[in-house]
Amino acid sequence: MYAKAGIGFKNRALAAVLAGMTVLASAAPGLAQQVTAFKQAIAEGASRDDALAEFYRARDYEPLWTGKSDRARRSALIKALADAEVHGLPATRYDDEVLMGLFKQAKTQRALGVAEVEASKMFLQYAQDLQSGILEPNKVVSDIKRSAPRRDRLAQLEAFSKSSPRAYLKKLVPDSAEYNRLLAAKMEYERLLGKGGWGETVPGKKLEPGDSGNSVVALRNRLIAMGYLRRTATTTYDADIQKAVQAFQLDHGLLADGVAGDSTLSEINQPVQARLQSIIVAMERERWVGGDRGKRHVLVNIADFHARIMENGKVAFKTRSVVGKNTGDRRTPEFSDVMEHMVINPTWNVPRSIATKEYLPLLKKNPNAVSHLRLINSRGQVVSRDSVDFSEFTTRNFPFDIKQPPSNSNALGLVKFMFPNKYNIYLHDTPAKSLFSRESRAFSHGCVRLNDPFDFAYELLSKQEANPEAYFQNILATRRETTVPLETPLPVHLIYRTAMTEAKGKVQFRRDVYGRDAQIFKALVNAGVVLRAVQS
Repeated sequence: MYAKAGIGFKNRALAAVLAGMTVLASAAPGLAQQVTAFKQAIAEGASRDDALAEFYRARDYEPLWTGKSDRARRSALIKALADAEVHGLPATRYDDEVLMGLFKQAKTQRALGVAEVEASKMFLQYAQDLQSGILEPNKVVSDIKRSAPRRDRLAQLEAFSKSSPRAYLKKLVPDSAEYNRLLAAKMEYERLLGKGGWGETVPGKKLEPGDSGNSVVALRNRLIAMGYLRRTATTTYDADIQKAVQAFQLDHGLLADGVAGDSTLSEINQPVQARLQSIIVAMERERWVGGDRGKRHVLVNIADFHARIMENGKVAFKTRSVVGKNTGDRRTPEFSDVMEHMVINPTWNVPRSIATKEYLPLLKKNPNAVSHLRLINSRGQVVSRDSVDFSEFTTRNFPFDIKQPPSNSNALGLVKFMFPNKYNIYLHDTPAKSLFSRESRAFSHGCVRLNDPFDFAYELLSKQEANPEAYFQNILATRRETTVPLETPLPVHLIYRTAMTEAKGKVQFRRDVYGRDAQIFKALVNAGVVLRAVQS
């Protein structure tokens, strides 16, 4: 794992240090020989890493970790590496015991130089993993359209060399309240795992108020173990159990009807390990997004089916959402952008994929199908359907755009919120209001539909209009398409979290509707991440 690198005389860094060592050897053979061995080992070890090579060359190959005055730095790094698993990091990627062994067994200057380089490599790997994530998100799931915010490796080394070691390593932890709350939840669930979890699962497919028997007792015990129900000896599904079930349902994105149906029991029976996996994945995801989302921003949690306007860490507005269907290319992607304007009374410019794959087959069967839509030619003119033989066209040569003019039945509803992006994703109203009453709301072509789009608009406009509702309604009444710029553009973050926390630290869970978190956890395990059961 820690094989020594061969001497590369063509490497400029190594050639430079060897030239310097020749001069030292002629002046003081004994001392020069030791310095030569140490610096040569550093030059060799750093030769394949540009950042390391430049860092050590600039400091004339002086040690960062192995000098007499570097004890505090060594100690701080080894302690940080020993605690790596606390953050859900793969401890085997930077083994503190291996590093300590290299330090202790370094009886020669050359061995000391090898230890020096390996310490820097471990530091850089640890710093990257903790700051911005273990994985490259878009390589694990293609619909995650974001890259981890990697810091320059040379800058990382230079900054660390000039800082207090413990303070610097502590600051590598993502600077977000959500990450810190997830970290606390991780430790809590590790303790639960160490205690054996929540006990026996609940049999059956449906339990409701008035029921009694062994299944109700199992439900009672499970709810007590989870902290939703005070200790009781009841064997009947009474009002207290009903309230406990409702509280559980609210914390897990379920319809809070107080009935333990199939979906509720499925979630109640999830083991501690599954919840711990969700938390660890959420921590990795938090490292990808970074801490600064903007004091005021829009946050859409795809897995939660909600959109929020956040201000100074608090929810200023929240509404239910419908997201992309879990099929083909309809899944809503994850990315961040900036909302610049809203369009009141929008025209729906039908995406070409929908026009050719969904509407063209209908038009071939019946030219008067989907009569609410207009055909537009390359000159922007409305085309009469009577003049078109749709049988001549395929998905490749269909020459028309399809548009739906502003109306109450418009697919985008009466307002859309734009953050221009290459994925053609935005937030909008919809005439299909019944979908918002569903427990799972993945039905769209990819865009995010809002249950309360007008109130969402009022909240956005509240920073620039004295009476945002009247302003919005006056434009709406014109029935003309109108673009309203946001005077202060707003960051928009489309994220996907099956574990999330509340301000007071309580953790909530959602189902992995697209299976993305399962893919991420598998990749984390492949990278060396393990679940820990901690004994109190």
